[in-house]
Amino acid sequence: MVTIAFPGLGIEPFSFDKVAFTIPVLGGIEVRWYGIVITLGIILAFFYARYRSKQEGIILDDLLDIAIYTVIVAIIGARAYYVLFDIIGNGNAENYKSFIDYIAIWKGGIAIYGAIIGGALAVFFVSKIKKLKWQKCFDMIAPGVMIGQILGRWGNFFNGEAYGGTPVEGSLLYCFRMEIKHEGWFYSVTAHPTFLYESVWNLIGFLLINAFYRKKRFDGEVFLWYITWYGFGRMFIEGLRTDSLYGFAGLRVSQLVGAACFIAGLVLTLIFRIKAIKAGTRPVFVTAGGTPVAAAAPVTVTEKDPESSYSSLLADNDGEAGSDGASGTEDAGSEEVKENKEDKENKEDKE
Repeated sequence: MVTIAFPGLGIEPFSFDKVAFTIPVLGGIEVRWYGIVITLGIILAFFYARYRSKQEGIILDDLLDIAIYTVIVAIIGARAYYVLFDIIGNGNAENYKSFIDYIAIWKGGIAIYGAIIGGALAVFFVSKIKKLKWQKCFDMIAPGVMIGQILGRWGNFFNGEAYGGTPVEGSLLYCFRMEIKHEGWFYSVTAHPTFLYESVWNLIGFLLINAFYRKKRFDGEVFLWYITWYGFGRMFIEGLRTDSLYGFAGLRVSQLVGAACFIAGLVLTLIFRIKAIKAGTRPVFVTAGGTPVAAAAPVTVTEKDPESSYSSLLADNDGEAGSDGASGTEDAGSEEVKENKEDKENKEDKE
């Protein structure tokens, strides 16, 4: 059982069990709220990706292939990342004495950055194999990942974990303080509800990114927005936590990765957006068929510019229409001349 209260928000202590229900097989398999919430997040993320895939011109079969491999590799990545830094940075090598210890995610121990890295690699390679533009795939999936993170942090809530140290009385965040007590503890602990901070931060980011999705100037920009936003927030929120993974020199790994994501995402967004603006491109819009429909500034179309195929198609159609119109006018003119000649001959015969 876990007992939680938010005194600053007027929420009195309440208790709940980490286990949602038990399946009566193999001695009883516990299904925890954490797993249910994470699974719900994955499902909602898929449906969001499905919604965006129609705009990005990616068919359902390809999306399903991407989703299957991405989920599997993301879980492996999340566990591998946690185990690696738990051993290297936290010095807990003694906790991993057998192969089962390394894969025992049911005992806890996964990290979101490992899931993101593993999932990104899976999306990249599956996209390459299926000859899809990987930047489009990253864009359609990134906001969905945020949905998973928004809900996933509430999985931490049900586990009574991922909280921070004691907030300073009178500080801006003091009113959000949380009191938590696990079964067997003699007293409760006052802490920063960092799971709540991150969930709200991701919710704000998701709403903004979703609102500006159609304003992207190049494929891959939405993904860069995501890593920039999330990296910036995680960089600060991680500093409040008491259960961080540590790397070399006693530095928090997630803070370092968050800072790297923020800097790289911001710099790349600025570089490619400036290039896109200088090139005269406008926001990228696509139909269900994957055909670009955004109006673009006049460009010189060459055989080496496959992205301009739609512009060349429009130009070809205009040319054909002009030719047909001209030939139609000529035919009409010829018929009129022919009719005038026949009328003249008939008149001469009558005379």
